[in-house]
Amino acid sequence: MKVATDWHCVCWSERCFINESFSFLFTRTMQKIFFVLVGLLASGALVLPMPSRAQNPGALLSKQALEQCNKGRLATDRSARLAHFQQGQTLGEQAVAAEEGSADAHFALFCNLGELLRIDGESLTSIFGLRRMMHELDRALEIDPAHIDALSAKGTLLVKLPSFLGGDSGKGEQLLQRVVQQAPKSVNARLALAKVWCQHGRHADAVTLASEALAIAEKHQRLDFIPEAQAVLQQAKTNAAKTKDHRS
Repeated sequence: MKVATDWHCVCWSERCFINESFSFLFTRTMQKIFFVLVGLLASGALVLPMPSRAQNPGALLSKQALEQCNKGRLATDRSARLAHFQQGQTLGEQAVAAEEGSADAHFALFCNLGELLRIDGESLTSIFGLRRMMHELDRALEIDPAHIDALSAKGTLLVKLPSFLGGDSGKGEQLLQRVVQQAPKSVNARLALAKVWCQHGRHADAVTLASEALAIAEKHQRLDFIPEAQAVLQQAKTNAAKTKDHRS
C-alpha cells in the first residue's frame, strides 16, 4: 500500500505515466479491500457511527424552544416576553413537526403556549388556547409518563384549575409530591406544593418546601424561579407566624 500511496502523490505532482502491470496490481488490491469491507459490514464486525441525538433537528429545536420560554420568563418588558414566547411557540411547532414522538418537543411547545396564555397574569385568557396547551402536555406524558417537567406542570395545573376546566386538587397534590420525591432539583413542584399546603393550613411544611425551592433555584441559577420562590417563602413565613400568634 505504501507504493500506491507514493504513486498517488507523485502522479498529482508530476503527472507520471503508469504502466499496465502496475495499474492491474493496484486495481486488484482495491478490489480485495472492497470485498473485505463488505464482509465486515455484513457480519456486523464493522459498525459505522450513527447520528447522535444532538444531531437530531427535532432535539435541537426542542432545546431552542425551551430556551425561549425561559428567556421570556426572565424578561420584564411585556413586548420582549411576548416575542420570546411567540418565537418559542414557532420553534416548538417545528420541533413537533420534526419529531412528533418526542416528549421534549411537546413539552417545549406546551411551555410557550402556557406562558402566552398567562402573559398578563395568572388568569387563562382562552378556552381554546387552554385545550391546545393541555393537549401538548398530555401528549408529552403519553410519550414519556416519567417526564419530570411534564409531571410537575400537570400537577401544578391540576391544583390551579377549577374542576369544570379539568382541575383536580387531590390528584394534582399527589403528582407534585411524587415529583418532589423523585426530583431533588425540582423547583416548580416544590413551590406549587408549598402553595397548596398554605391553603390547607400546613404553613410550617410550606416554609420548609419553599426554603428548599429557593435554595435549589439559587444553587443552580434558576433565575426564572428565584423571585417566585422568595415570594412564596415570605408568604408562608407570614402565615406561619400568624398561626403561631393565634395559638398563643
